[in-house]
Amino acid sequence: MKAAYIDRQGGPDELKYGEVPDPVAGPGEVVVDIHAATVNAADWKMRKGGHYPPIKAFPYVLGRDFSGVVSAVGEGVADLAVGDAVFGVCDAGQEGTYAERIAIKAAIVAKKPASLTHVEAAALALIGLTALVSLEDTLKLKKGETILIQGGAGGVASFAIQLARHLGAHVVTTASAANHDYVRSLGADEVIDYNAEDFTRAVSGVDAVFDTVGGDVTARSFAVLRPGGRLASIASGRAPPPSPRDDVTSLRPDVGRDRPRLERVAALFEEGAVKIPEITRYKLSQAAEAHRVSEGRHLRGKLVFEMR
Repeated sequence: MKAAYIDRQGGPDELKYGEVPDPVAGPGEVVVDIHAATVNAADWKMRKGGHYPPIKAFPYVLGRDFSGVVSAVGEGVADLAVGDAVFGVCDAGQEGTYAERIAIKAAIVAKKPASLTHVEAAALALIGLTALVSLEDTLKLKKGETILIQGGAGGVASFAIQLARHLGAHVVTTASAANHDYVRSLGADEVIDYNAEDFTRAVSGVDAVFDTVGGDVTARSFAVLRPGGRLASIASGRAPPPSPRDDVTSLRPDVGRDRPRLERVAALFEEGAVKIPEITRYKLSQAAEAHRVSEGRHLRGKLVFEMR
């Protein structure tokens, strides 16, 4: 099968496009013919090296979320069949969606609603799962609370804005001036231009912060919390970021993979609570170009590979 892969870690030019072996469905697994997959920041961090445990075997196929059609069913799988349209996110420690096929645990795959195209379902999979776990399970965001969402135009943050609004929160977000109309269209009540204004002067006393940016932004975000507030970051490594305050809580969402949450992502779309993020499409052979855009950190919405 065709895939985008690396033979060693490094820059975007390390991504190659060529043939790799076809996967086989083991017990409890299905093989999915992938129609669409997305680019996530974790992909280029893995490609570069230094962010996660070293890759032990090459060639290595990157990619974490997808949408496609089941083409083979392993022993013990009774709830999915060949021909089912599905979408999902690879289990923790597994990658491989930059390819025409993947073998994956059936239990963490959900059926794709007919109302979603494969490109749309792939675009919602990991961002929706991450936003749900971060806002509902980790921050436990409540109606009437105020949340600051850092980096509002990105994939996860754009879903989080809509989810926070759906939950009844007052939503403040940061974005460049070019993206203000976009994040307002998603439901942001207040938008701070991070190029022109210090967010720590523009907002204070918020109940929660959801950080998708990392670095200095994470460190400074603690200052805007009220006493007893909480911050959740997905951009500070695998542990909660160190807090300079002892009267707030620092959290790292544990984004587990499971079918029920994916089904909730789909249901939120079908209810009209969230909409598809802005999508930029690439061919799988353009993986290096897509990584350069993603690594630049100024994209809007999601970058999606169309396989078929």
